Amino acid sequence: MSENQAFQGTYQGEPAVWLRFGRYEAALLPEVGGNLIAFRDAESGIAYLHEPTMEEMESFKARPFIHGIPVLVPPNRFEDGKFPWNGRTYQFPVNEPATGNHLHGFVHSETWTVDEFGTTGSESYVTVSLRVDEQSAVYAYLPHKFTMKLRYSISADGLHQHVLVRNDGDDVMPCLFAFHTSVNAPFVPGGSAKDYRLKLTIGERWEMSERMLPTGNHQPLTANEELMKGEGVYPFFESLDNHYTAVAQNGRNRMELTDTKHGLTLVYDVGTSYKQWMIWNNGATEGFFCPEPQINLVNAPNVDMPADEIGLFSLAPGEIWEETGRLYVRR
Repeated sequence: MSENQAFQGTYQGEPAVWLRFGRYEAALLPEVGGNLIAFRDAESGIAYLHEPTMEEMESFKARPFIHGIPVLVPPNRFEDGKFPWNGRTYQFPVNEPATGNHLHGFVHSETWTVDEFGTTGSESYVTVSLRVDEQSAVYAYLPHKFTMKLRYSISADGLHQHVLVRNDGDDVMPCLFAFHTSVNAPFVPGGSAKDYRLKLTIGERWEMSERMLPTGNHQPLTANEELMKGEGVYPFFESLDNHYTAVAQNGRNRMELTDTKHGLTLVYDVGTSYKQWMIWNNGATEGFFCPEPQINLVNAPNVDMPADEIGLFSLAPGEIWEETGRLYVRR
C-alpha cells in the first residue's frame, strides 16, 4: 500500500496535483481545463482512463477531448455556432468546418485555480475552480458571471467527483454541461478488448442529421444496443457516435465495463441530473471509448421541445446546480 498523499507535481511535464490513497492514484491538470487525466490501480498496474503519452501531450493540449475527463461547457454541437437564449443570440466560433457547427465549448482548455488539496484518514482530495467574469476569455462567448468548482477525491471506494456551478451574476444563465470521459478498453495490462462487455443506462437513440444534430425524432435500438442496455456488449461492435436519452436502472445512471476474463467491473455512476448520454468509440478502434454523461440534448437551445425533456435548464442569480459521480471497481 502506498502512503496516502496529495501533492503538487507534474504529469508528462505538465503541472499536476497528484492524489494517492491505498491502492489508487489520480492526477489532475489544473492548467488544462481541470482535467482529471489519470485514475489508476497502482497495485495492479491498471490505468482506467485513457491517458496521453509524452509524445501525445502537445496534440492533447491542442484538442483535450479524448484523454482523461475533460469538462465541456456548453457541450457538444451547436448549429451554425448560434445559441439563442432568453431573447438574445450568442455567437460561438464555428470550429467544426465539416458540419458548420460549434463543438465542445470553452472551458476544457482554461486554467483552473487550485483551491485546496490534502488528505484525511478516509480520502485524498483536490478542489479546483474556474471563475468567469468580464475579464475571462469564456465571458466573450458566454456573457454570464459564474463559478465552476470540481472536487475529486480517492479513497478505498475509488474516485469520487463533485461538480458545482453557481450563477454569480444578476441575470438568468443557461446551465449546459457534460464530461467527455475517456475509458480504456482493455484496462488490464495485456488484456484483450474482446473480453470486455459494456453496459450503459440508455433509453432511446436520438436520430441525427448529416450535420450530427438531433432531428427531434427517436430511432429503434439495434440488437447490439439492446445488449448494451441489458447484459452488456463488446464496446467496439460498430462505429459509435451516438446520442441517447438516459434512463436510470435500479435508481442508478451509469456505465459498467466488465473484463470477463479477470472478473473486474469498472462502474461509472454519474447521477440522475444527466438526462443524455453520448457514446463515441473512435470509429470502433479498440483501446478506448468515451461514455459522456450530458445534462442537455445536443443543440438544445435550437430544438423546439419541452425544456425538461431535453435537459435545457437555467440558473437564476445566486442559484447552484451540483451533481456527484463515482468511478469504482467491483471485483
